[in-house]
Amino acid sequence: MPRIRSKSNNQVVNPSGSLEKSEPEFLEIGKIGKTHGLRGAAWMDLYTDFPERLVPGKIIYLGKDHQPKTIRSFSINGSRGLIGLNGIDSPESMDALKNKLIYVKADHLPKLPDGQYYHHDLIGMMVIDENQKEIGRLVEILQTGSNDVYVVVDEKDTTKETLIPAIKSSIINIDILTKTMMVRLQEWV
Repeated sequence: MPRIRSKSNNQVVNPSGSLEKSEPEFLEIGKIGKTHGLRGAAWMDLYTDFPERLVPGKIIYLGKDHQPKTIRSFSINGSRGLIGLNGIDSPESMDALKNKLIYVKADHLPKLPDGQYYHHDLIGMMVIDENQKEIGRLVEILQTGSNDVYVVVDEKDTTKETLIPAIKSSIINIDILTKTMMVRLQEWV
């Protein structure tokens, strides 16, 4: 991931707004699409599992510079959302925001029930097997429809990838505090 320098404290940050080796400050939840109507609304591609939390009055952040905006209106239409923002009241002003990514602050996310995790909590975890043998680091999560699949890369041989299905029979334990995941490898691995 490319790096940029924070202007305020000269620490290395990545485009998510997080400091290197720390939790992300902002999480991507969507992207502004085509305008709709005469009041400055736009279609929004949804990247979140919780679009119902996008309610009028909620603050979101637009683009790489994380410009704060307040939601004026929001509705879900199929797999997309229709969003209106305070201060954006014409199609022309909303069109200037087309293709901008939409973020929320990570520290404003709701707590998930036990046994459920946000993807950003899992990425970077050390993955070990039942015998405490290191398999590698979880670098990507593939969403297949039926279940997620964890992509784990061996740190000693980065050409070696292990795919682990995110199912109860494979995942023994996830420890958020130590950033460690214990798994039971499937027979085909």
